[in-house]
Amino acid sequence: MRSEKVHFPSYEQEQLTGRLELPVDQHPHNYALFAHCFTCSKNLNAVKKISRALTGLGYGVLRFDFTGLGESEGSFTDTNFSGNVEDLLAAAQFLEENYKAPQLLVGHSLGGAACLKAAFKLPDIKAVATVGAPANPDHVTHVFSSKLDEIKANGKAEVNIGGRSFTLKQQFVEDLRQHQLKDQLQELGKALLIMHSPQDTTVSISNAEVLYKAARHPKSFVSLDGADHLLSNPADAEYAGKVIAQWAGRYVGIPEEPDLKTADQVMARLDSDAGFTTDMKLGKHYMLADEPRDFGGNDYGPSPYELVSAGLAACTAMTLQMYARRKKWDLQHVEVHISYSKKHAEDCKACEAKDSKIDTFERSVKLVGDLDDSQINKLLEIADKCPVHRTLHNEIQVKTRLEEP
Repeated sequence: MRSEKVHFPSYEQEQLTGRLELPVDQHPHNYALFAHCFTCSKNLNAVKKISRALTGLGYGVLRFDFTGLGESEGSFTDTNFSGNVEDLLAAAQFLEENYKAPQLLVGHSLGGAACLKAAFKLPDIKAVATVGAPANPDHVTHVFSSKLDEIKANGKAEVNIGGRSFTLKQQFVEDLRQHQLKDQLQELGKALLIMHSPQDTTVSISNAEVLYKAARHPKSFVSLDGADHLLSNPADAEYAGKVIAQWAGRYVGIPEEPDLKTADQVMARLDSDAGFTTDMKLGKHYMLADEPRDFGGNDYGPSPYELVSAGLAACTAMTLQMYARRKKWDLQHVEVHISYSKKHAEDCKACEAKDSKIDTFERSVKLVGDLDDSQINKLLEIADKCPVHRTLHNEIQVKTRLEEP
């Protein structure tokens, strides 16, 4: 996973701070927006775990702090649920203007309710997933129910939520009550996934039942059996993220594997707009090749020389084990480490000059087992005789032909 801090303006021009998390080995096929729970932040462990499960399956995910929380500017005291929804719209606009419009909304607890409201105003959203969401936003008032009379009488009150103090105003309570979800959900027009734990003591699972009955198909429910409201167990959050990613794939559209066809053993395909990121077919296997970022690549796959080194390392390990098995020697484990002395992109600058370089592969071999010195010396000798090693030492020729478009 790659992660970078981003900033964008809120609906009231306060600076909001987020983390944009990207897959490590590909461009995101889609982007998702994550809305955290009431008084939480983008750095809640469950938020990070779910986001990283999504990036692991190719999504780009923006998780950010609502106004007045975490690293975002503004006063939480002056915010409300409507403001959370507007912050989500601002985050979606940021993604659309700088990357790609999000197609998936994911919301935890009150953030789930905010996602459901925001989805009505985001035409590019194809799917919404909620985790432990209340059926209506004003459900959150039970967290500070003992302070409601004081808030009404004085216009505000200090409340303690999760061990932290917050000042809530009457306008916050009134705003919550203006937003009802039940009667609106049947007009959502997006795929909906509702995830909830039967053991949730903060937002009871009856809320999931209300949401599910109110929504139209396509809708799905997944039980997070055994989880608490905050998904404190990392395994619960990771499970939720993987389920969301797989479920959303039916609605957001995930590109298929590249259709690479060849009668030869290996094929490489590179489009003009792909930089150095090259689709590869090796036998029946697919992968990406690339260059490091400091050479202008995306580092989504091994470089060409790393692929050559990989062939030498694999062939060496296979040859040593094959020889040891034939001799019935106790070679339990072999490691082969290889480094190439020069960078591929630098070599290409002088690739037409015959004597411009000396190719050096530095190979170290680790042999684990009950082996005597003579066996070890013989195995090191055999390493120099592996087929790929011998190929690299032989005079080779590459014949190039033109394929018809």
